[in-house]
Amino acid sequence: MSLEQVFAQLPAPSSHTFPDYSLSRGEPVMPIAVTREELSRTLALYETFQGVDLTGWDSNSVLEAATTYMQRTFGLPQYRPDEQLQDDIAAMLNDFSDGLGGRPIGVVDATPDHHRTLYFFLVSCRGYYAAPHIRFDPDEAAVETLYELYQRVTDQDLYVKQSSSVLD
Repeated sequence: MSLEQVFAQLPAPSSHTFPDYSLSRGEPVMPIAVTREELSRTLALYETFQGVDLTGWDSNSVLEAATTYMQRTFGLPQYRPDEQLQDDIAAMLNDFSDGLGGRPIGVVDATPDHHRTLYFFLVSCRGYYAAPHIRFDPDEAAVETLYELYQRVTDQDLYVKQSSSVLD
């Protein structure tokens, strides 16, 4: 499947809403099957995604100098708009890796935060790919794998992990 086909299947951010995961007395999870190969592909996509320079600081020395000057003069922090998403993706991949352990295939517990992270990761990949001024050439198999993981989470029923009773 081509990247355009994968990205076309994503719901538009303006119309997409996440389900309400508020469950009492426990942590909501969606157990999904993940293979070591899928995790490796997703990690490779994350590394490609992380290497994208949205701000242009790496390729534009004038912008870098102006930003450094503003930071030193006014004490403004150097901020990348995608840093929080990158942290969330790294945390999700670590959680999946921990759930998988050393096995070639396993079931990992995807949380509602993982669901949101997968969606925003896919939407951001689509945005990076479509933007003419950003060089983002992801592996098609990795994007397709990420979409399949997202679909598994979306199609999975919600369960309560470590549930507690009313008597607790």
